[in-house]
Amino acid sequence: MKALALFSGGLDSILAIKLLQEQGVGVIAYHFTSPVLTEDLKDIKKTAKELGVKLIIEEADSDYFRMLRKPKHGYGSAINPCIDCRIFVFKKAKKVAKKEGAKFIATGEVLGERPMTQVKRSLELIEEEAGLKNKLLRPLSAKLLLETEAESKKWVNRKGFLDIEGRNRKKQLELAKKYKLKDYPTPAGGCLLTDKDFAPRVADLFKNNKRITNKDFLLIKFGRHFRYKNSKIIVGRDEKDNEQLINLKNKTDFILEVSNYGSPITILQGKDIEFAAKLTARYSDAKGKKIEVKYGKQKPIKSLFVSPATQEQVDKYMIRRDSSVGRAPVS
Repeated sequence: MKALALFSGGLDSILAIKLLQEQGVGVIAYHFTSPVLTEDLKDIKKTAKELGVKLIIEEADSDYFRMLRKPKHGYGSAINPCIDCRIFVFKKAKKVAKKEGAKFIATGEVLGERPMTQVKRSLELIEEEAGLKNKLLRPLSAKLLLETEAESKKWVNRKGFLDIEGRNRKKQLELAKKYKLKDYPTPAGGCLLTDKDFAPRVADLFKNNKRITNKDFLLIKFGRHFRYKNSKIIVGRDEKDNEQLINLKNKTDFILEVSNYGSPITILQGKDIEFAAKLTARYSDAKGKKIEVKYGKQKPIKSLFVSPATQEQVDKYMIRRDSSVGRAPVS
């Protein structure tokens, strides 16, 4: 008997797999990855290997970004379409399960642990719309939920599952000791779409880009972001940001910096070179009324002299939580 288990790499998903393995079920782990998730795929691969399960990783595609832009069930407190996202991932998992010959799908979800997606009405809605009604097994809370096909057909024994409910993780930690699990991530973190400071950048992306890619989402993780007229300007905060901006820039983007001084790397998507240069000058270590900023598409080789951007300009054009430019839509 084979099952496909949604696998985040967190403790709940690890325990769900352990409970299935105890009943002799052959588990295939399925992980859907997106640039908005704060995760380390190396850790996920390592954990799957330690569990002795095959791991299938699927990356976000254009359909996923279309869903994020216009979710049927709306957003949460920021720009997080959690219900639509779960439906989307389960539909993907359903196709993978069929391909792999898995008889059912399992998850590490716990009833009542997450207020938006793990209350009964949401669990039922997600199952229904994903085409998995009565086919999703949740081993950690199975005894509190309706019997699934896998249980009624005796593919698995319902008595071997649990009745965990709510956000208290005492039972999970006790199970972790039982299974001698030590190296697993804490439940903090997760999805950047729930971050109210990150959400305006996403909203700005949706508003100004007809087509969105993985790279677009990766890019908004780094630097200070500005929207000036029809241009997007990203100014690095530190060395890590500078490296990422160089790696992620498109061929058509301009790159700017102040030579011979500590300087941010600035990426310009658009034509407003002068204002991008002003921002670059402001965040550099150079002093003076006029500062030389170099720019170019491949390398910064051309020069112009500008006065640094003022605080008033920074406040007006920076995309942030209190900015009308990038305010996130909320359902």
